[in-house]
Amino acid sequence: MSEQHPAKRVSLLSREYVHSHNKAGWLGLFSEDAIIEDPIGVSPIDEAGKGHRGVAAREAFWENNIANSDIKIVIHQSYAAGLECANIVTLNTILTFGGKTYSQEVNGIFTYQVNEAEQLVALRGYWEVDEMMKTIKEVVNA
Repeated sequence: MSEQHPAKRVSLLSREYVHSHNKAGWLGLFSEDAIIEDPIGVSPIDEAGKGHRGVAAREAFWENNIANSDIKIVIHQSYAAGLECANIVTLNTILTFGGKTYSQEVNGIFTYQVNEAEQLVALRGYWEVDEMMKTIKEVVNA
């Protein structure tokens, strides 16, 4: 994957910061008015289906979905056009909830749109909650 394309470069930084739990680095990728739609539409993560827009909303997204999870992002393919790229990915997540540890997998397409300053203006996840729910397994001896 060519790291020269600005949106691809930002997508790789996003993955790096999620892997290393670098909250400041990850939040610093976004423009002031950027939006996160992960997944797009109504879901348990976004009950109104309007996305997470603004600094406070993106920080809450991090705290609720990334901070207490071990997420490994595997990029299978990446395609760039204009100031955007689309990555075909698998997210493998380990999280603890209610004193138990679980694994889950998300397969989908994540798009990254940047502005001329190479700041993220939109991070959008195309994946299905019902399909992810089928992958949840309790991890024994975590």
